[in-house]
Amino acid sequence: MPAPILIKVSGHELDDPAYLTTFAAAIRGLKAPTVVVHGGGAEISALQKVMGIEPRYLDGVRITDAESLKVVEMVLCGSVNKRLVRVLLQAGLEALGLSGVDQGLVRAEKMPHPQQDMGFTGRVVAARGDVLLRLLEAGITPVVAPVCLGEGTNYNVNADHVAGALAKAIQAERVIFLTNVEGVLVNGQVRSSLTPAETEALIADGTIFGGMIPKVQTALYALETGVSRAVITNLAGLQAGTGTVFAPA
Repeated sequence: MPAPILIKVSGHELDDPAYLTTFAAAIRGLKAPTVVVHGGGAEISALQKVMGIEPRYLDGVRITDAESLKVVEMVLCGSVNKRLVRVLLQAGLEALGLSGVDQGLVRAEKMPHPQQDMGFTGRVVAARGDVLLRLLEAGITPVVAPVCLGEGTNYNVNADHVAGALAKAIQAERVIFLTNVEGVLVNGQVRSSLTPAETEALIADGTIFGGMIPKVQTALYALETGVSRAVITNLAGLQAGTGTVFAPA
């Protein structure tokens, strides 16, 4: 089996039928076994508000109380996951939806914070690559929701961190973070590659700013977990094989 690829797709456009159709075709067009990890934050917040729960964040991370965890499980493991599985099946892929809870795929513990009880927001402590590799060997495309297994409870875990941990566990050839931008722009042009040191310098001088900072930090986090290459691109870039590749010096 060729080395697998892991795709992390954010939840921002996963309620757009046109985007989903194009996404499924792009995954179908990849030449390597592929794992998909997805988010769904916007839909979680929308359902929280319908249920009278005000979404709360700390440093960009959702604070997950007991009622919010139920919403997270409904949205991530339910509507978003099954929607993605459906469109991938319609594209001709043998897609299978699961979460970090299934077979103990991703284990988590409560996210510590010195000033704030983060509730059922967790951080990854272990990931089982063997579970995904067996599925990939069988020609199955796993679609993973980032709800993870803890001691006596489940945890809501950042999808980027779940993607990094699983990419390392399956020794992915690369992890691709799909966003709404084509890559990191420097002087108006997409940089084809960046090292961690170059990335930190571009943040320091203000070239990388605003919403791009957490995106590139996520790519660097993936390298820190042991993944050899991380890519930031958009859907068109995924199809064209373009974007910004982050790799160690």
